[in-house]
Amino acid sequence: MLFDHYCALAVDSACPSGVLDGSTLASGFVDGCTQQFASAVRLRDKKEQERRKNNARRCYQDRVAALERVSLPHELCIDRAAPIRLPTWLAIDIAFELKTPWYSKDDRPLHVLDNPVRKDRVFGVPFMSASSWKGLLRWSCRMEHGLLDHLAKHDGKIDGWEEPPWIVHLFGNAKGEDDHFARGALQAYPTWFDKVGFEVINPHDRSRRAGTQPITYEVVPAGRRATLHLLYAPTPGQAHRQRVDPVDVMRRLLDAANKLLTVYGFSAKRTAGWGLAEVRNAEIRSKDESKSGGVDDLKAELPQILGATGGGA
Repeated sequence: MLFDHYCALAVDSACPSGVLDGSTLASGFVDGCTQQFASAVRLRDKKEQERRKNNARRCYQDRVAALERVSLPHELCIDRAAPIRLPTWLAIDIAFELKTPWYSKDDRPLHVLDNPVRKDRVFGVPFMSASSWKGLLRWSCRMEHGLLDHLAKHDGKIDGWEEPPWIVHLFGNAKGEDDHFARGALQAYPTWFDKVGFEVINPHDRSRRAGTQPITYEVVPAGRRATLHLLYAPTPGQAHRQRVDPVDVMRRLLDAANKLLTVYGFSAKRTAGWGLAEVRNAEIRSKDESKSGGVDDLKAELPQILGATGGGA
């Protein structure tokens, strides 16, 4: 059905000109621009082919960059963490502002650009998936526990690495683990962004020191604000069985999340400095109370919060 859809678009001789909103970045406008780009490939005149392809790219980039904001329907409330259900559960919200562009490659099979940013398939809103957050947070926690030193001593290999109990408590066993299987107490939620922009990377030829072929990336531009939503939801007695202190675990998690956002980066092309952010505010909510402030402020409040919720039981 997907390719039938593009065949139906083939009768159009120009890019769509309708009003844009977030959902048209998932289907409609983006499909029309992609069809115009693909139809140019059939032309024998190479100059005309490049002209048509560039026109389709410019049409998409100019109109998407002009969008003030792309957002989810407010009524769905899917850009917020789940409500607190049990006294021992904690919701952690870390609000941040991007200091460098954020990028994650979309999995659309056809697009007018080679490097579109990942978007929700229904609403067309750029987002960071929950599974991506969990994977990066686990890696950041490992770095805080000394993974870098381990790699340096083992020729860059993770062989022989033993997961500490506090990381197993948060994320569960590694994939494929059969013995002493445990489910992690930490849940992550998607992070949604509200703006799309474009960056160009121009690789240089080392001998001539000149650009070769500029590469366009669709990104979330620097300066946009978003929130990392986490839920600490251990089963009753889980911390006691795994012999971890919830206060210590949460402090380590906050440190790792802060480092991921501000030092390591959470975007593709992190080696180019993309995906760095500044933490603007953090909040921890339990069933009975809420505390907000800086990451260090919340770490100091953890004994009181977890003591009030019975989190150490």
